[in-house]
Amino acid sequence: MATPPVTVKEVVSLTSAGVNPACISFTNLTMESEKFICVRETGAANSVVIVDMENPNAPMKRPITADSALMNPVSKVIALKATVAGASQDHLQIFNIEMKSKMKSHQMPESVVFWTWISPNMLGIVTSTAVYHWSMEGDSAPGKVFDRTGNLNGAQIISYRASQDMQWFTLVGIAPGDPSRPSLVKGNMQLYSVAQQRSQALEAHAAAFATHHVPGNAAKSQLVAFAQKVAQPDGSVSSKLHVIELGAVAGQTNFTKRQAELFFPPDFADDFPVSMHASDKYGVLYVITKNGLLFVYDVATATAIYRNKVSNDPVFIACAAPSNGGVYAVNRRGQVLLMNINEAAVVPFVSGQLKNPELALQLAQRGNLPGAEALVMPKFESLFAAGDYKSAAELAAASGGALRTQQTIQKFANVPAVPGQNSPLLQYFGICLQRGQLNSFESVELARLVLAQNKKQLLDTWMGEDKLECSEALGDLLTMVDPEMALRVWIKAKANGKVVAALAQKGEFEKMGKYCEMTGHKPDYGYMLQSALMHNPLGAVQIAIQIGKQVPPPMDPNAVADLFLQRNMIREATSFLLDVLKGDNEEQAGMQTKVLEINLVTFPNVADAILGQGKLTHYDRPRVAQLCEKAGLYMRALTHYTEITDLKRCCVNTHSIDPQALIEWFGTLSAEWALECVKELLVSNQRANLQIVVNVCKEYTEQLTATSIVALLEEQGSNDGLFFYLGALVATSEDPEMHFKYIESAAKSGQIKEVERITRESNFYDPEKAKVFLMEAKLPDARPLINVCDRFNFVGDLTTYLYQNNMMRYIEGYVQKVNPSNAPFVVGALLDQECSEDFLQNLILSVRSLLPVGPLVEEVGKRNRLKMLTPFLEHLVSEGSTDSNVHNALGMILIDSNSNPEHFLATNEHYDSKVVGKYCEKRDPNLACVAYKRGKCDIELVEVTNKNSLFKLQSRYVVERMDVELWAHVLSDENAHRRNLIDQVVSTALPESKNPEQVSVTVKAFMTAEMPQELIELLEKIVLQNSAFNNNPNLQNLLILTAIKADKTRVMDYINRLDAFNGPEVGEIAVGNELYEEAFAIFKKFDLHLDAMKVLLECLESLERGLEYAQRVDTPEVWSQIAKAQLAAGDVGAAVVAYIKAGDSSDHSDVIDVAKRCDDYQALVSYLVMVRKKIKDAKVDTELCYAYARIDKLGDLEEFIATPNAANRNAVGNRCFDEGLYEAAKVMFISDSNWGALASTLVKLHQFQAAVEAARKANTSKTWKEICFACVDEREFRLAQLCGLNIIVQADELDQISEYYQVRGKFDELLALMEAGVGLERAHMGIFTELGILYAKHRPEKLMEHLKLFSTRVNIPRLIRACEEMAAWKELSFLYIAYDEFDNAAGVMMQHPDAWEHVSFKDVCVKVANVEIYYKALQFYLEEHPTQLNDLLTVLTPRVDHSRVVDLMRKRNHLALVKPYLAQAQTHNLQAVNDAVNELCIDEEDYEALRNSIDLYDNFDQIALAQRCESHELIEFRRISGHIYQKNHRWKQSVELAKRDGLFKDAMEACAQSGDKELAENLLKYFIDTQNKECFAAALYTCYDLLRPDVVFELAWMHGLMDYSAPYMIQFMRDYAGKVDALVADKKDRNTEKVEAEKEAVKEQMNQNLYAQLLPAALPAPPMPGMEHGNGMNGGYAPPNMGGSPNGMPGMGMPPMGGMGGY
Repeated sequence: MATPPVTVKEVVSLTSAGVNPACISFTNLTMESEKFICVRETGAANSVVIVDMENPNAPMKRPITADSALMNPVSKVIALKATVAGASQDHLQIFNIEMKSKMKSHQMPESVVFWTWISPNMLGIVTSTAVYHWSMEGDSAPGKVFDRTGNLNGAQIISYRASQDMQWFTLVGIAPGDPSRPSLVKGNMQLYSVAQQRSQALEAHAAAFATHHVPGNAAKSQLVAFAQKVAQPDGSVSSKLHVIELGAVAGQTNFTKRQAELFFPPDFADDFPVSMHASDKYGVLYVITKNGLLFVYDVATATAIYRNKVSNDPVFIACAAPSNGGVYAVNRRGQVLLMNINEAAVVPFVSGQLKNPELALQLAQRGNLPGAEALVMPKFESLFAAGDYKSAAELAAASGGALRTQQTIQKFANVPAVPGQNSPLLQYFGICLQRGQLNSFESVELARLVLAQNKKQLLDTWMGEDKLECSEALGDLLTMVDPEMALRVWIKAKANGKVVAALAQKGEFEKMGKYCEMTGHKPDYGYMLQSALMHNPLGAVQIAIQIGKQVPPPMDPNAVADLFLQRNMIREATSFLLDVLKGDNEEQAGMQTKVLEINLVTFPNVADAILGQGKLTHYDRPRVAQLCEKAGLYMRALTHYTEITDLKRCCVNTHSIDPQALIEWFGTLSAEWALECVKELLVSNQRANLQIVVNVCKEYTEQLTATSIVALLEEQGSNDGLFFYLGALVATSEDPEMHFKYIESAAKSGQIKEVERITRESNFYDPEKAKVFLMEAKLPDARPLINVCDRFNFVGDLTTYLYQNNMMRYIEGYVQKVNPSNAPFVVGALLDQECSEDFLQNLILSVRSLLPVGPLVEEVGKRNRLKMLTPFLEHLVSEGSTDSNVHNALGMILIDSNSNPEHFLATNEHYDSKVVGKYCEKRDPNLACVAYKRGKCDIELVEVTNKNSLFKLQSRYVVERMDVELWAHVLSDENAHRRNLIDQVVSTALPESKNPEQVSVTVKAFMTAEMPQELIELLEKIVLQNSAFNNNPNLQNLLILTAIKADKTRVMDYINRLDAFNGPEVGEIAVGNELYEEAFAIFKKFDLHLDAMKVLLECLESLERGLEYAQRVDTPEVWSQIAKAQLAAGDVGAAVVAYIKAGDSSDHSDVIDVAKRCDDYQALVSYLVMVRKKIKDAKVDTELCYAYARIDKLGDLEEFIATPNAANRNAVGNRCFDEGLYEAAKVMFISDSNWGALASTLVKLHQFQAAVEAARKANTSKTWKEICFACVDEREFRLAQLCGLNIIVQADELDQISEYYQVRGKFDELLALMEAGVGLERAHMGIFTELGILYAKHRPEKLMEHLKLFSTRVNIPRLIRACEEMAAWKELSFLYIAYDEFDNAAGVMMQHPDAWEHVSFKDVCVKVANVEIYYKALQFYLEEHPTQLNDLLTVLTPRVDHSRVVDLMRKRNHLALVKPYLAQAQTHNLQAVNDAVNELCIDEEDYEALRNSIDLYDNFDQIALAQRCESHELIEFRRISGHIYQKNHRWKQSVELAKRDGLFKDAMEACAQSGDKELAENLLKYFIDTQNKECFAAALYTCYDLLRPDVVFELAWMHGLMDYSAPYMIQFMRDYAGKVDALVADKKDRNTEKVEAEKEAVKEQMNQNLYAQLLPAALPAPPMPGMEHGNGMNGGYAPPNMGGSPNGMPGMGMPPMGGMGGY
């Protein structure tokens, strides 16, 4: 099978990339170039998905709502189009996605029907009338370019293209086909010329612009190609491809117009082109059709090259791929297919299969394609022989690589140049340069010629134009002329060794490292590093850093560091190691320790900076800790030591440690170790370390606990430490013990002011302990003790302490200045201490204005010394004091002395009634009542009067007080003296009262207390007896109401005796309490007839008494009331008479309801006639109509309907219909024009024809169904079909009609109905579906025809179920395919052979979703259709698991059957496939195919195959075995196998490739043993690099083969001599350098000595290099200067480090 000239592969699956399959369509997806695909996803959340073709599996999704989105062809710029709401306009915007900014926007005045990018910075916009161009640059608006031609009116625009020079444009649209061929879409095109400003209308479905170079012309010709498919008048279809030239240039040869046939297979009769693209790379045209056909044509000749189906799904968009000369296409399934020329196969295909060598040669020349050697070589030889070197050069340059070889160049170089003309070689190079890039050897030869003529600028130009192919040889040629250009060439040529060497020589080591990392090159870093150490130490560091950056590093970093250290380059070693160790890996712990050790010993400050960065964590910490301590880096040592003894030893060196750092270090210790170290600091030097200790304790109180710290400080006797530590702690601590300890330590430290402050401000110390401590301490200043006692109420203890210690001035000061309010307690304590009254009185008078009198009186009164205060109190009163405490005290003194206290209590306004009253209770209750009454102390007065039985006084006070709460208190059930109080109120207090408000409050209080009997007693006393309130209406109402609730027997008596009460309200209350006779008496007494009638009728339920009362009263209202009662009793006649007497029409609804319930329509007619005279109500008229119908007065009914009325005729008609009054219903429906109801009525009357006419007027589904069903039941099928046709057009009613027919067995009639229905204009999917189901059940022979005709109009799932039930397998598979259920379709075809068809099955198989179906299909074909298996596998090849297919065929022993498939699948290089192909080759003894398979595809069990071939009877297979052994480096087996078969050449080549010296020597010995001298000589040549000269010489001498070894020995001696010469030259150079270095060192030493002699003798010598940072360790011993030595040896010092930022 020939290899196809075009490759087709799926590059992206949009659905797999996450794109919604429903959005993969022409309206939602755009592909403007080979870089991006843009998809609009619509739904609940609109978005735009951008698929980058370079990384399709990571699409970019943005929440954008737009009608169209286009990605720019080259950049991440998107154009968006959205319709303006409420207008036929479109808003256009351009956004830069990377910069997230809007670039331009514009609102088009009309709707945009199509738009596209016609260049990277230009949008083409098509409206319904014209075409516009909108530039992305600047702020210009879209500009109109041309108007659309008439042939595109009504067409859907699918393409708009521009030529490269933007002078020609094509606009293509499609429209519905002609009536003669409607399924063939019609294509129209408009071709517009900018220069001519005019358009031409053409018929075409797709078009593309291309350029072509006509031989002999200077410029390329502009071409347009378009494809058309047109229905001819005779019914045939013409499919053409046209290629014509546009704008022919004068003076040039015109392009010949081309035309070719587009051949469509019969299955694609209605297919048409949707896209066309030209490939400038290959000079071909790609034409893609909707149904997935691909046509490839040659542009120059319009010759067909290839045609095949490339997609099983419809293709709707395509775009060119200029980068590879192919074309991308997207189908409905979401597959993005790349179709491209197969460069290796197209030329042989055209020349061999198409028999067109001329076209093959043109393609090879145009695209530089291989395969044309046999076509051009004879012609080239003939031209060269004829001396036509220019033509020969042109042919060679255009041969596509066939003749562009070293031999061709040599041939041209051998031709002598004609004087005055360019040499043939230069002519050849010139022609090649015009055509494009030269190959590698052409570039080298041309460069050699140009450099020989000293014209390097030409090379610069050609390199810039990419005309030369870069190679290592070209770079070598340029290195002496232009090293920079040579470096660029080597980089392009990937000459890694040369690039690395050049970059290292330039000192660009970072670039060198990046280049090696990018290319994977591994240079000899050891040699490079040692060389740089001698000549460029800084460069050596850069090389070392590059070594360290590589993973894994090509050299051991330890070895690299040692190289630096061997030369005492500590700084460089440190820099390198730090760069290597920046990853801080655990396996680098040794190197971390090393870099710290070397710096701690030599440069501690550098080590300190390294440790300070904290980037190294895995070094040997104990070792580094010891070195840090020795170097004086005590803080670093502390952070590294892990033993407490080490820590205690180091931490005492506080003179060399930053205090803040030491404090922070304490935070890293455990609490126990921290306390140990603190203790060590105190023990070593408490005075010097006290501040640090205090700061540490302050900082870490929470971890160490305040208790432990205090205990430690107390243990060490550090009161100052305690004071300073607790001074900071008490500010935040609430621990009483800590506050007390602080008071204690401050007192012991003599900090009296701080003691005074803390006792005054702190709220947390234990006051008792503080008081006791301060009393025991006997401080000279009593203020701290005063603070404690004053704040915590130890005034008595304070006074006693101060009095006993004779500190009287502190007592006076405390009373006068600190807290005068505590003076009473001080006085009391002094009285207890028997202090003199003079001192006390003076003390009291000294603070009289501030002294609280109440507490003073209380304290003095406790001790019965109130009289002592009389002068003080009188003095206050004389000063105008109104303080209640003062007047209370004076009153108490007067009461005790009985000095007219009544006068004081009655007249004094300032005393506290409660206090004085309480004081008087036990002395004189009457005085207490006076005091309480004066102060309105209700509760106290009640309690004292109850206690002393003063109820009369209490009753008068309560009545006069008129306080609701007081009344509630005295009348509560809890008051044991309530009865005594009530008796006094009724008998004394209330009769004496003349104040109505007092009476009212009293009555309300009794009501609130719910005491009805007592209230009645009270009210009878007031109302019935002569009093000022006996005619009070409220009291009369209250008396009757109270009697209603408490004593109903008294109510009638009160009604008869009283006249001033409120009759209506009392009557209602009586009704509410079921006192109906009393209520009737009240209403009757007050002439309330309606209320009285209501009581008779509703409460007493006496119609007789009510009728009698109505006749006596004779008012309309009363008659209306009795009528309602009679109506409720069901006496309609009597009620109607009463209503008529009352003239009341208000209850007509109730009358109607009762009359209907009682079926008394005769009386109802009389009543309704009366009612109609008073009111106009639709209900009245409606019920009157119905009443006429019920009493069968149709004449009166018709007469009434004829008059103006408001009756609801429809409702009356429905009621009559429901009750079987069909004639009356007919009258009503006719009058109301209710045709639907009339039709139903006529059905009941069996008037079917009239019913159909009425249904036609009604035209409702319900009516049609009713008439239809009735007609079916009555076998009126003609009328039933008329009705059914009006029903089935409504999808919701279809099932019911079908079921009704089928249940009654009317299948033929139902089929006739449905067949008639499909021809209706309103026929819907349900009709077609139901007809299909009926065919499946009753007419299966018609089903397939029905499905083919109406597959797009049926409900496929329903029909699928029907076909499954009826076993219609062929129809079922057809439906599954139509419904895209390809899995099920394939299953049906395989399970039911009568449904299978090969072509259809292939199409289905490639579309299934379940991959298991592929393998079931293969088994099915193996069993049923083995001859067509390969055809099936051809379409399944991209989809199946080839290993599984091979396994399946191997189990069935049918591998040979699928050999074509295996050859096609082997390109995937799968082991299973390769094993199968190799097995077939062995079985068929096709060794050439086997070797080809092994060389091309290496994924197989090579050793097993080699072992199998090793025993094969054919020698070629055994050679293949040896070949496989060589590929697997089993050289010995390969050699032994070759020796066994006498294949000595293979054996020698295997040895040479192996690199095994022993194997080569053994082969030599074998040849000697077998006397094969020629092979011995050949082996010396082939294995030259592996053979040792002494062994060769020995073997040759011992066996007489010196002559055969002579060529080897000669070559060896030549190589050896060359190496010796190189070593001698190198040594000479090094000796010269050494001598120069010694001279420089002596000269430098002499200069230094001269400088030292010039310095003053008393001054120290200047610091040598490496010693600028001070003399050793803190002024200690400094090592001698090792910066240099007189003998020229390198110094051991280190140059200044400069800043430490690098560490």
